[in-house]
Amino acid sequence: MLNKLKSTFQLVLFSMIVLGLCTTVNAQSLEEIMKARGLTQQDMLAAAKTYTPTGKMDEYYCFSSGGQSGHVIAYGVPSMKLLKYIAVFSPEPWQGYGYGDVESEELLNQGRMRGRKITWGDTHHPALSETAGEYDGKYLFINDKANPRVAVIDLKTFSTIQIVPNPIMKSEHGSTFVTPNTEYILEATQYPAPFSNKYVSLDEFNEKYRGAMSFWKFDMKKGKIIVKDSFSVELPPYCQDLSDSGKKVSEGWVFTNSFNSERYVGGFGKGNTKWQDRLPFEAGASSKDTDYLHMINLKTAEKLFKDGKTTEINGHAVITMKTMVENNALFLIPEPKSPHGVMIDPSGQYITVSGKLDTHVSVYDFKKMMKLVESKKYEGKDPYNIPILSMKESLHGQVELGLGPLHTQYDKEKGIAYTSLFVDSAIAKWDYLNLKLLEKISIHYNVGHLVTAEGDTVSPDGKYMISLNKLSIDRFLPVGPLHPQNHQLIDISPGKPMQMLYDMPFPLGEPHYALLIKADKLKPIKRYKKKWFKNRVKPGREKVVKEGNQVTIHSSLIRSHYSPEIIEVNVGDEITWHITNLERAQDETHGFSVDLYNIHGSLEPGETCTFKFTADMEGVFPFYCTEFCSALHLEMMGYLLVKP
Repeated sequence: MLNKLKSTFQLVLFSMIVLGLCTTVNAQSLEEIMKARGLTQQDMLAAAKTYTPTGKMDEYYCFSSGGQSGHVIAYGVPSMKLLKYIAVFSPEPWQGYGYGDVESEELLNQGRMRGRKITWGDTHHPALSETAGEYDGKYLFINDKANPRVAVIDLKTFSTIQIVPNPIMKSEHGSTFVTPNTEYILEATQYPAPFSNKYVSLDEFNEKYRGAMSFWKFDMKKGKIIVKDSFSVELPPYCQDLSDSGKKVSEGWVFTNSFNSERYVGGFGKGNTKWQDRLPFEAGASSKDTDYLHMINLKTAEKLFKDGKTTEINGHAVITMKTMVENNALFLIPEPKSPHGVMIDPSGQYITVSGKLDTHVSVYDFKKMMKLVESKKYEGKDPYNIPILSMKESLHGQVELGLGPLHTQYDKEKGIAYTSLFVDSAIAKWDYLNLKLLEKISIHYNVGHLVTAEGDTVSPDGKYMISLNKLSIDRFLPVGPLHPQNHQLIDISPGKPMQMLYDMPFPLGEPHYALLIKADKLKPIKRYKKKWFKNRVKPGREKVVKEGNQVTIHSSLIRSHYSPEIIEVNVGDEITWHITNLERAQDETHGFSVDLYNIHGSLEPGETCTFKFTADMEGVFPFYCTEFCSALHLEMMGYLLVKP
């Protein structure tokens, strides 16, 4: 026994000596690097926390809106490595989205509004599908503020599968948020407008302009919004802002805040209307001390819809404010003026609201609110006869956090939350149960939204937080007057001060909101299944079929050739070109482009795409693979010959 202990001691001692020597060598190397690059120990620690060695995977996916790009951005955390721009509302050439591929063209056509094809979007708030209040990694939803639409993204393929326009809204913002089991996707208006598509004078603003909350019914098995089973609730002409769905104790209720309860329409500046000598919109919309938090009983609204107690507008079912009030399903609660965000904590009991013009963050208690509802204890009604609950009696309390509070996310540790402070360029960590500020960290600069790991679910992870900043002055190499946005990764490990880890520039669009989901919850496919495509071209069955001016081409492609390689048609022929990528190897994507015809596609392994166009120019048009797919990639080509 003594000999065993002696041997163990010698082994440990030897290990310590070796480790000490290695540490000395490494320390010398690190010191040289630190000195040469002007780095601190904190810099090196931050680098170690984010470094993901080659071949290793990130712990989380981050899904961020792409703003004016019309897309959704996917990147890894903690590495902050950009993975993909998911094409949604705007054409995207790398993926061949909207460049002749029938499927993507049909998706963009789904998003037509009032007969117009719209090829851009302003994406703001992604949402992940949920089961029992937890992200399930199946679907992602995104909204378009500029052209009120919602889209569904399948996370098996990271591709858009549905776009649904809103038939009554003229703009929106408070979407896409989901109920705890993804029964509904929420979409709330931003700027009030008539539900009809007719001109209505601003003189009739109070009477004929309206807001709304739409409830899009989602079928998890089909992965589709069921439009016929969806409906909207009419709301006053306040500017509805952000929304959230109740969970646990508040499940069955939906909340959306608002600004401009003054119903001010602006008019500042020299225009051609009688309104031009008024105050600017933001001044008139901020004159009152409070605005309104809307509280909607979804279960009652759903029953009213199923019972047919709706009005049809533009082919869409709408429940009027009058009907909602008569059925005790719609209430208002004063909130600090110009709020930007309504966030529900993991328990579902506490609702956090920040007024942009107030240094305090208000925490509402759902149980207190329900007592007021059940006892019908109101402090008044708004001009549309909607009952108003007492703010004082609804509050759990208020905490002063700093200038310009906006959005809140939650931590794994009970009662801990993080709120962005736009004016302070900081994020506050605070205790919303004990109403106490705990810590602040500076960011660079002017943070809007923020996100913590699974921070919207019933069981947040904590660990990481990302600050979605609006400015990046002095952070990156200058690229002219237009700077990239900046996402900053922050370590929020328990028991330690918050630590800034990483700056990540975004050079396309302005991200607004983002979500962090555990990577192992997603199960993306590696190749497409043959049975998914009715026009799949089998090897050896390639052909060209001509019937009058209708030409149907059945092509295949595989490293490093197309089949067929020579295709001859006449000017005026209408081309339908089915192409199948026969590859089964992972990531062996092939591209397809016909020169001068504005055609481009990206075909992943096993995928079939169909392209339709008219051969309206005579001449010789090479087609080729746009992906560097093999050593003979330049040889992967053919000719489309168009005879006069």
